[in-house]
Amino acid sequence: MAARASNSVQPGRFRVLKEGTRRPGGEVGGGPVVYWMFRDQRWRDNWALIHAVDQANRADAPLAVAFNLFDRFLGANARQLGFMLRGLQQLHREIEGSLGIPFFLFEGEADETIPKFLKECGASLLVTDFSPLRTIRQCKEKICERVDDSVTVHEVDAHNIVPAWVASQKLEYSAKTIRGKINKMLPEYLIDFPTLQPSSRRWDTTHRSIDWDNLIADVLRKGAEVPELSWCKPGESAALEVLMGNENGFLTKRLRNYSADRNNPLKPKGLSGLSPYLHFGQISAQRCALEAHKVRKSYPQAVDAFLEELIVRRELADNFCFYQPHYDSLKGAWEWARKTLMDHASDKREHIYTREQLDKALTADPLWNASQLEMVYHGKMHGFMRMYWAKKILEWTKGPEEALETALYLNDKYEIDGRDPNGYVGCMWSICGVHDQGWRERPIFGKIRYMNYAGCKRKFDVDGYIAYVKKLVGEVKKRKAETDLDKEAKRLCC
Repeated sequence: MAARASNSVQPGRFRVLKEGTRRPGGEVGGGPVVYWMFRDQRWRDNWALIHAVDQANRADAPLAVAFNLFDRFLGANARQLGFMLRGLQQLHREIEGSLGIPFFLFEGEADETIPKFLKECGASLLVTDFSPLRTIRQCKEKICERVDDSVTVHEVDAHNIVPAWVASQKLEYSAKTIRGKINKMLPEYLIDFPTLQPSSRRWDTTHRSIDWDNLIADVLRKGAEVPELSWCKPGESAALEVLMGNENGFLTKRLRNYSADRNNPLKPKGLSGLSPYLHFGQISAQRCALEAHKVRKSYPQAVDAFLEELIVRRELADNFCFYQPHYDSLKGAWEWARKTLMDHASDKREHIYTREQLDKALTADPLWNASQLEMVYHGKMHGFMRMYWAKKILEWTKGPEEALETALYLNDKYEIDGRDPNGYVGCMWSICGVHDQGWRERPIFGKIRYMNYAGCKRKFDVDGYIAYVKKLVGEVKKRKAETDLDKEAKRLCC
């Protein structure tokens, strides 16, 4: 897989959201280029940044990176925002130090801050990340409406290996229907990244400094209900360490047993551990795939299973959210699934729990309680347990709409990688049968795939998992108590 000869990206990797007016000679205006970074928060292996640098150099224009901090984006708490901001703090230092590209941070609504910044600096081109989520797409539509007619807007899919609009031009029914399309395009898109060079023309104006410490402290205070995690260090360097570190890297130390261990909730280290970094764009899925291909001869089964999750399943989730506007509601389910769920919506439930009871893991099912507590205290529930967890919510709430709303609320509140297409599709698969098929009809579930405690017991050591979570929760509480004591001691001595 050779690198491209130039620093330009394939034409299919970006699309024009708005074509600005051109000069008399037909060229785009010569004002600065601004890269509005959102989903892909890294400077290495970032096609959007590569495209922005290339476009700036072609126009002999300066380049800046802008990031807009939404206020508690889609309910994010200290856990998610702290992780993101600490990663951005490192990125700010590295992108200015290594590339000489200024980094601007704005707070508020991006459809107001970004157009204002473009006007102030006289920009001619805005480069943006791709996101299939409704909130971001609506924001981009407003930005396109509000910027000057001379501004062109390009959207680059630096998150997927095969860009979402290239992989498929329609809503795909399942992994089976999209897999062949993606695999066909991989030879063209799964390529090495060119070496990123500093932009040839520097940004002239001075820019304000960013008080990261106070910003992070404010976010931690406002979102304190869901505190930060200690096991997951943010940033690009940490992400690369998880992927290829000498001590405990996934591809270097833990890959061998991936295909066997990834479905065992008692073996969390059998998973890659990359999802927080992929979600925040602190590592490129393409980099992960390229490095995995290098070791495929040694572990073909494990690498193939990893690439199926990394490429096909992730890109299927983006496809669903991109082409299905109701990706987070019952309206987004297939017709057969909506019908069967509504046919059984009034079926008698053995238990009905409130959202508060579920949040606090106060159910009669010790296995479900353990999965909820793993998410609350660890910030990451094992993938197998997330299926069981969501399906029991369908069984224990008044109807499928409430079940889906509750599952998404809890997922986004506690998961370090919440508010992600994978999370929406995971809940839609479990509760609404998306990307699945109809099964034998039964009460409450109708034809939606069923899971129960006895089935879990046949697959893994349920008691062992419950004990594992209990120990994990105890360790987290102990660390918190020790931290609180240290803070109190410092307060008293000062």
